[in-house]
Amino acid sequence: MTSLSDELNAAFTLTEAGDGVFRAPYFTERRGVVFGGQMVGQAVVAATRCIPDKRARSVQTVFAKGARLDQPVDIQVEPMHQGRNIASATVTFTQEGRLCARALVLLDVAEPDLVHYQIPMPDAPSPDVTKAVPHWLAAPQTIVVGDVDIADPALTGPATLQLWVRFPEAPAGDDTVARALLAHATDGWLIATAMRPHAGLGQAMAHTEVSTGVLTQDVTFHDAFDARQWLLIDHEAQATGGGRTYGRGHVFTEDGRLVASFVQEALLRRFPDGQNPRGKTSTIF
Repeated sequence: MTSLSDELNAAFTLTEAGDGVFRAPYFTERRGVVFGGQMVGQAVVAATRCIPDKRARSVQTVFAKGARLDQPVDIQVEPMHQGRNIASATVTFTQEGRLCARALVLLDVAEPDLVHYQIPMPDAPSPDVTKAVPHWLAAPQTIVVGDVDIADPALTGPATLQLWVRFPEAPAGDDTVARALLAHATDGWLIATAMRPHAGLGQAMAHTEVSTGVLTQDVTFHDAFDARQWLLIDHEAQATGGGRTYGRGHVFTEDGRLVASFVQEALLRRFPDGQNPRGKTSTIF
């Protein structure tokens, strides 16, 4: 049986399908559609493949339509600017001529600090490796801090959530894949975080009883890190209403370095009149 590590590493191993066009396999998940976090990570890899003298600094992704697992997805890179220290590119995901998502990737080179500051790492217990389990929305080794159950609609809590994640089989020294793996892990938990304060809502209801889906995902990388080591992902939902949620998160190394931040806007609403809950087998967009 293929492990989650194998599937993730394969997903971020892109093959050329034309001039500036790439393809990659998509790992199996529960609804027959491609997980948005995988696209965010692939945008990091594709842009870096086309501009190899720089590293991905940030990626801003807008999702338009879900992509199905049973058809190939074309990943088209169009460089916008290539300077000495800064570059940018758009990365467009299409399937059978249909636009699925588009990302804007900013790339740069490492430069020395003029000054240095970061927010402090929040309190969190050290990772307990005995509780680590594979989770396809996060990492091959994932720990939900406090054993929070995000699925049960009867359980409530604050609009915060912490995860420890680790990718023990990530390729050593590959900064691009490390950033792609982390981008993937930031996508799947903010909607559940937004549900936590509200009785009668839980992640188990997503796509079947309530309409959910990520609309935009922005990730910024602040510093280099080793994806094979533990990373704390600290989530906070900041606004929910009007059928939307907005949240942010920060990623820290175990010794407290801030290595990434992210923000997300997503759907959280009743299914529109006349629309069948079909998220288990198709996109809800």
